[in-house]
Amino acid sequence: MKARLGHESEIPETPEDTETSENSIAIALGLLGDEWNLTIVKLAIMAGVRRYSDFRDRLGIANSVLSARLRRLTEAGVFTPVLYSLGPPRYEYVLTDCGRELWKVLLTIWSWEAVWVTEHVEPLPPMYHVACGQEFSPVMCCRACEEPAGPADVRGTFGPSGGLGRSVPQATTRRRSAGGSPGPGLVPQTIELIGNRWSASALAAAFLGARRFTDMLVMMGAPPTIVSDRLRTLRQMGVLETVARPGSGRAEYRLTDKGRAFFPHIMVMLDWGDRWFRAPEGPAMLLTHTACGGPFRPVLRCCVCHRELHGSQVQAGGDPPLAASAPAERRLT
Repeated sequence: MKARLGHESEIPETPEDTETSENSIAIALGLLGDEWNLTIVKLAIMAGVRRYSDFRDRLGIANSVLSARLRRLTEAGVFTPVLYSLGPPRYEYVLTDCGRELWKVLLTIWSWEAVWVTEHVEPLPPMYHVACGQEFSPVMCCRACEEPAGPADVRGTFGPSGGLGRSVPQATTRRRSAGGSPGPGLVPQTIELIGNRWSASALAAAFLGARRFTDMLVMMGAPPTIVSDRLRTLRQMGVLETVARPGSGRAEYRLTDKGRAFFPHIMVMLDWGDRWFRAPEGPAMLLTHTACGGPFRPVLRCCVCHRELHGSQVQAGGDPPLAASAPAERRLT
């Protein structure tokens, strides 16, 4: 059941699910694969927005859509409601520790979209590391040995609550808002990858070593028409490419540079999900850093000064920071 991510390997068998409930991976995908959820969290983290009316006015979102998203994020523990008015009762939505940790997810999304996606509703701002004053991009490293880590350096196996059946959200389509209200469109390709159950499943299969269509079919557990459609979409996005198998003439599906560059986001998202939504029987994935042999947990470092990044020291947009402070609303805290 082992696979080295990003390399040819024996396809891991998906253990028979003894439970049908979603595991930490599916919960994280369900929350973060919704673009409205991401945009609400972004406003809370970067602009300090807390009140319902402020979210509504900043987003231009339908009341039914905003209410549903805030309720879901509160139920998941991303926000906690705090009463600020008694007549009538009104609440602020305050980020919990779980919610504040999502700055890492936002940063890896920004980093990937900034390099690999050319069109956005709003231009993506530069990111500055306040500690060194430089514009930067995050580098994912192993927390144990502090060395950079990519898909070829991490070996993954399904944990006690693992298996693809439990690792994708139950909903089968991209999470768009109810009532016909379109999403904000801020990170379109990220949502295309993680906001659709079968896209996320196909991407996971590719990182776990699936190359042939039949491998994808077995690992995804989806009808052939759906597998074909998702593989075609990932090829059109430039995340997968087809390569002829030597001696057979049949096509294999391989991750492109763009696809492999999405790896830090996946690792940060899995780490966040496991920290806050681990199933009682244990983690969904067991990850090993092959270079040091220890359990792999991602840490993000500055590509310029190589120090570990902290949300309070990341500035989005504005003038390059000096040693002095940057505007609080622009910090990923």
